[in-house]
Amino acid sequence: ARDGGAPRARGSRAISRADAGRYICRATNKHGSAVRSIVVTVEYEPSIGETGCPAQRLWVEGTPAELACAASGNPPPHVACAKLGDGQDPPPASPNVTRAHAGTYQCRATNTHGSALRNVTVAVEYSPAAVSLRVLPSANVSRGASFSVECRAEGLPTPTYGWALPPASNLRFAADNRSVAVASAAAANRGLYTCTATNRHGRRAGSVMVRVDESWLVLLASLGSLGAVTAVGLAAAGGYYLKSTACKKGEYNVRDAEGSSEAACLHRQRHDRGEVYGIQLTQP
Repeated sequence: ARDGGAPRARGSRAISRADAGRYICRATNKHGSAVRSIVVTVEYEPSIGETGCPAQRLWVEGTPAELACAASGNPPPHVACAKLGDGQDPPPASPNVTRAHAGTYQCRATNTHGSALRNVTVAVEYSPAAVSLRVLPSANVSRGASFSVECRAEGLPTPTYGWALPPASNLRFAADNRSVAVASAAAANRGLYTCTATNRHGRRAGSVMVRVDESWLVLLASLGSLGAVTAVGLAAAGGYYLKSTACKKGEYNVRDAEGSSEAACLHRQRHDRGEVYGIQLTQP
């Protein structure tokens, strides 16, 4: 009889794992009885279940890398796991997890009665990395033109994005906050644009400098200043020309010339005997 159980009849049947245990065998006749205790073990092929070997694993970059997978069987099976496509065993517990560990592994449990297989998918989470910013169409923007700044970052879980940038009223952020669009760029839009990517494992930032080119305004202002200076110069030259030639052109009466102011403007020389005037005579 099974230890603590009811007696069983003689005979044979298919063995199951439930038959393992301690049995008490008792032999009896009219002169007495004999008792012997027997331990029965049942051997069977390996099996791998979800409890000892979950099909989905989540590792974090930088933590010790170890892929443990428990299997049942008698004798106790040997379990080995290899990454599919690599043909190599997973790294031992000492190296740290990297993103290269992500993938599907096949675990095999083996004993003298057979083997069992189970696939395990490993995902590796990591803090944001490789943050990059791109200005479209260019980081050198003409005044009045439109541009956008896009931010990209690797990370698992997918990062969220935040911005530090020159404050202005003409900014429009995308729904996922990964980009910002600027319409009709002005001087207020020039400066450093910084994007920060964040997830539960950390954060990382990247920056780009945007320049708003106003050289055409400077050119116009310069041209305007040059035009004003030129106009003043021309006016002065014209005044000088008119002043210097106004007295030289015209018709003069010889008799009136000596006392005329026009003749004095033309040519006046001082001598010991007084002032001598000269005039230019023209045909009447």
